[in-house]
Amino acid sequence: MARSNRVVHFEIPTDHPEKSMNFFKTIFGWEFEKYGDEDYWMVKTGAEDTPGINGAIMKKRDPNQPIVNSIDIADIDETSKEIEKAGGKIVVPKSPVPTMGWFCMFTDIDGNIHGLWETDENAE
Repeated sequence: MARSNRVVHFEIPTDHPEKSMNFFKTIFGWEFEKYGDEDYWMVKTGAEDTPGINGAIMKKRDPNQPIVNSIDIADIDETSKEIEKAGGKIVVPKSPVPTMGWFCMFTDIDGNIHGLWETDENAE
């Protein structure tokens, strides 16, 4: 199935997830739902019929962990090869997200970190 090649998800790392969720809920009305047993909360930023994307708040795993935007692609392996050929670098290898798909992270030619997302066609 063809994918959009658009940003479809963001992750905001924080040292204090509860405080961050309260901040975004108070200011923007975002809704949160814990994902599994992880320190990871899915974020609904608004109604599905309005512009925008949803994402997640997560406990920081590293003091320098940046906000990451993930791009929806059709083939994570092929796109990873294209990224490296164009001067980018895969910094977190392809990893499964159970019942959903696959994820990896890369840096672009300026060192900015981005995510790649491939949906598991059997999970849709």
